[in-house]
Amino acid sequence: MTRVLVFGGSGFIGRQVCRHLRQDPRLGELTTPGRADLDLVHGRVADVVALLRAARPDVVVNCTGALTGGNHDLLAANTAVTAKLIDAIGEVEPGIRLVRLGSAGEYGPVPPGRPVAEDDPARPVSPYGLSHLAATALLELSSAAGRVDGVTLRVFNPIGPGLHEDTVLGRAAALIRQARRTGAGEIPMGPLSAYRDFVDVRDVAAGVVAAAFVPRLDARVVNLASGRAVPTRRVVELLAEAAGFDGAIREEEPPPTRSAAVSWIQGDNSRAARLLGWAPTYELAESVKAVWVGEDDR
Repeated sequence: MTRVLVFGGSGFIGRQVCRHLRQDPRLGELTTPGRADLDLVHGRVADVVALLRAARPDVVVNCTGALTGGNHDLLAANTAVTAKLIDAIGEVEPGIRLVRLGSAGEYGPVPPGRPVAEDDPARPVSPYGLSHLAATALLELSSAAGRVDGVTLRVFNPIGPGLHEDTVLGRAAALIRQARRTGAGEIPMGPLSAYRDFVDVRDVAAGVVAAAFVPRLDARVVNLASGRAVPTRRVVELLAEAAGFDGAIREEEPPPTRSAAVSWIQGDNSRAARLLGWAPTYELAESVKAVWVGEDDR
């Protein structure tokens, strides 16, 4: 029976990860410290060491991180936190597996029409993507040195129940709710022409659990993607249909700095299928409906 410690268990992805873990018969014990127990960003490596010694996990899953903020904020939350976890695990028990959530933002612009794979060049064009790529590289180096048994799961555009408002679809949901309250006949959005690979957060959680329990990691970076590129406007339109909103969707706001330079991306998920036995199961319409309803629909 495997003991698992999950950081960020109350967040958008972490909540689903914990739900999947609790349903898995391989789980022996689940520990989910909150920020009051340990602030990963501001805490010391010694604090992480003490927590690991108390919980004695076989697997550590990190679902924390920052989507927005200044350079320092992003590096602290995404890169430095990974460094702390690696240092702490190396001191306590190098055999502990560390599963961290990376991002498709690590790739940067890719050739349209060709799914991007884990061994393709990673050239992020935002501090967000760079902060994740640095963490991924650090975990690869540390795993090769035997300090940790680590894997980065490069999550593409996760959607589903509990989606944050600082994502395109989450913002659209918030604007539609506001429009329904006020009777507004339109919502203002940024540009929606980009193609994105939207993957259900519940499928992401299943991938995290698979990475936690797989006996051997034969790769240190694995995409979690739906394997399809969809125009962002179409996904927002599906959301409006689910909400019963027939107003106009105006593309008049500034583009997001996190991914504005990437016009098309689709993930190659064949490595996840081969190494983890993972494949997405949710249809896009199901995932979009869950964004609006705010709960699981299965």
